[in-house]
Amino acid sequence: MSNSTNTASDSLVVAYYPFTLVIVGTSLNILTFVVLCRSTFRDTKKQPIIHYMRTIAIFDILMLYGWNLDHYLQAVHGYVLLTYTIATCKIFGFLNYFAGQSSAWLRVFICLDRYLSISRLHRTWFSREKSVLIIIASVITILTLFNSHFLIFTCYYRPSGRISPNSPLYIIYPLWDYVNLGVYNFAPFILMVTLNSGVIHHLYRRHQTQLIQNSRINHRAISITLVITTCLFLIMTVPATIASAFSDIPPPISVKILDPVLYTYHILSFPLYFLTFKEFRQECIMMFGCSKNQHRVRPTLTATHTGAGITK
Repeated sequence: MSNSTNTASDSLVVAYYPFTLVIVGTSLNILTFVVLCRSTFRDTKKQPIIHYMRTIAIFDILMLYGWNLDHYLQAVHGYVLLTYTIATCKIFGFLNYFAGQSSAWLRVFICLDRYLSISRLHRTWFSREKSVLIIIASVITILTLFNSHFLIFTCYYRPSGRISPNSPLYIIYPLWDYVNLGVYNFAPFILMVTLNSGVIHHLYRRHQTQLIQNSRINHRAISITLVITTCLFLIMTVPATIASAFSDIPPPISVKILDPVLYTYHILSFPLYFLTFKEFRQECIMMFGCSKNQHRVRPTLTATHTGAGITK
């Protein structure tokens, strides 16, 4: 009796946690986007990194409506969007890979922006507003084309009348899971570690030689923030992607446990920004009317501080 009760409880958690992620994650990412559109962050010429952060908030929302939502629908309602209709099969088959890959590579370019801002005395091409918009558009375009075969060649009716998410011309699953492992996890993680290590190295050197005596950058805070972001990406996304790529069908319990952990990563932007990004935290406090001061002194982010100026 006890075992059956525990099994029922576990199944309930597995079913409703993804749905909770959809509600909470959508709310937090929308809130993140709204805060980043407020007055402090509107001068995107001085702080073009804000464009990355806004776009990531949108893709992190989309990320929650693919396989994550399917986990809930399958457990509670007995169907998944991936095989519900031909249209949903194509759209969500594409979205499952496109959203995560876009989110990961935009994070890579944030790391690149931080590295160039702290390691160069003058603003580089990558740190200009127009260039950032070009990079974002290029990332989206390239990954759209990279995954466009889902919209063209996949999904067909089997003789039994059921929808297959594969292609009649070639086998997509698990081939694209292996590809996704490199594009979504390994390549971004290696680049993030390399760039963040460079940021920490330059911050340490500048601190030692006192080249930024009057800087508003909290060196310890930015170093900790970069390490936390990269470590969370490794811990929360890589195991789930590896397990999914090499798992059997139906997936084992390990995949059902690790998948929610992966999607949890994509709802953490708001709490991370709130805890480590001083200007973001101040905007949140002002937005919810929690500030005791009626007269507000608006924080100013310089181009260099934007690249590495997450203060605590």
